[in-house]
Amino acid sequence: MAGKYLIGIDNGTQSTKVVIYDLAGTVICEAKRALLPMEHPQPGYAVHPDDDLWESIVAASREVMTQFPGDPADILGVGLCTIRCCKAFLKADGTLLEPVMSWMDTRAYQPWIPEDPELAYATTSSGYMTHRFTGKFRDSAANNIILQWPIDTDTWQWDSALFEEFNMRPELLVELQMPGDIAGHVTAEAAAATGIPEGLPVVTTANDKAVESLGSGSLDERTALVSLGTYIASMVHGHENRQDAVAFWTNFACVPGTYLYESGGVRRGMWTLSWFLDLLGPEFAAAAASQETSREEYLEREAELVPAGSCGLMTVLDWLAPTHKPFRKGEIIGFDARHTRAHVYRSILEAIALTMKENVDAMCAELGIDLREIVVSGGGSNSPLFMNIFSDVFGVPASRNVGSSGASLGSAICAAVATGVYPDFATAAAAMKQGRESFSPNLENHDVYRRMNEKVYRVIHDATDPILEQSFSIFH
Repeated sequence: MAGKYLIGIDNGTQSTKVVIYDLAGTVICEAKRALLPMEHPQPGYAVHPDDDLWESIVAASREVMTQFPGDPADILGVGLCTIRCCKAFLKADGTLLEPVMSWMDTRAYQPWIPEDPELAYATTSSGYMTHRFTGKFRDSAANNIILQWPIDTDTWQWDSALFEEFNMRPELLVELQMPGDIAGHVTAEAAAATGIPEGLPVVTTANDKAVESLGSGSLDERTALVSLGTYIASMVHGHENRQDAVAFWTNFACVPGTYLYESGGVRRGMWTLSWFLDLLGPEFAAAAASQETSREEYLEREAELVPAGSCGLMTVLDWLAPTHKPFRKGEIIGFDARHTRAHVYRSILEAIALTMKENVDAMCAELGIDLREIVVSGGGSNSPLFMNIFSDVFGVPASRNVGSSGASLGSAICAAVATGVYPDFATAAAAMKQGRESFSPNLENHDVYRRMNEKVYRVIHDATDPILEQSFSIFH
């Protein structure tokens, strides 16, 4: 099947990425479109404005199809991956009843549905996008999280015994499919909007973190994937549906019938870096542009000169407070006259790595495993400084894929299985995986981070929670 291609769609929280791959997983062309800022109509609410998720897919798809140098007839299928934990409420014709609810919306984890006579379907972002592409009311079972939907995590099907608990009526639910199933085919209307050929098979994937794990390569049970996104998560592969866990939760994997064990995460992880870069203003952006580099790369040159520990400057990543402790706020503490913008930048990177180290350690202790390696995915893995910090904090090699990987490649792998390019997920993942670059730990830096974590970082909340709880009543 030489000369054939697959499309992988990664519809994220801050942007949508559409990539066309050949059958070896090599990127032929790609396009990215930023999403509009989230809207917050009232405290605790977070929605994607208008029809922004779909419109970002339309824009990125049209751009990538314009770039594509081959014959569109040689594209075999499209894998569709969208953000997990979002909710979409649809009318009978499949259009939005209201804007898509973000995973950051408190209602997303409550048995809440609109009291509107036009409500016909309640689904995820992937269920909505599947209808936009195919006209079918279908969704991936693996993008329906038990915290939000009445799903049996053993059978991967709806569980009628849970309907009352989730305030759900069966007629509101769409048909479930497994990852690697063909949900339908691109309609004439979707083809006209996106430029993707009419009739192309649209393939079900899973939740975005599971698809990213698949696209990041075959990970054994002693390798943790750290996914750097707006929400930062870490996970290891598993085969049992562990529902008794304390330090992790069991999520559907992208390979049907298997699971991912996922630790606690950071709710506004890479977003915090963007927030800080925006604070530096247009003059900083102009300075980076004058050097023909990005803001991140420009600041990273300065941060590489900052020693491990950022001279005592520490960041606590609660820019979006956990629901069980809404009083928590983001913190940067330990300033003195030595500190510059580079110290702040590095301290945010260190906070991400230190927080995930604590979370991963707790998960691995409960699972009874010792890690050999971590694999870091997402845009932040492009930073050599960040990769070195991860390796130094964890004390094991930290690797990143060379070339495009993550959810877009995972989506294309699902499409490869569904369209018969490869007989199964293991074969497809092995054939399409990219090479890896590894970073080894600096033992002196590892000792600094170990002492910093044991003596200070892991107990910061104990010291600051009482103050923040008092201030919450004033500044809420």
